Amino acid sequence: MPKITFVTRKAYGGAYDVMSSKHLKGDFNYAWPSAEVAVMGAKGAVEIIFRGKNVETEVANYERAFANPLKAAERGYVDDIIQPSETRARIVNALQVLENKDRPLPRRRHDNLPL
Repeated sequence: MPKITFVTRKAYGGAYDVMSSKHLKGDFNYAWPSAEVAVMGAKGAVEIIFRGKNVETEVANYERAFANPLKAAERGYVDDIIQPSETRARIVNALQVLENKDRPLPRRRHDNLPL
């Protein structure tokens, strides 16, 4: 089964991981320029890191640095950053590429006897 993901807005922490990410062998992962891929939101992260020291300025700095998909793309978590108008074409292309994909299921290790 093909796994194609588009991050259109916010993908934080565990929610990003279980959303067919590269970590879970997603085939294609794309992000719109407005997307945010990070461990957590800017306000929460800054409150933990700086603990009340000039929070507003640090939130702005954090958002400038991490509230975009560039860091995720640099690390290989996102294949490409695309414009929203390209989404449909990317889906069609990805489905054509994955048309004959065959990923065998792992062998079952246990049964459910005596149920």
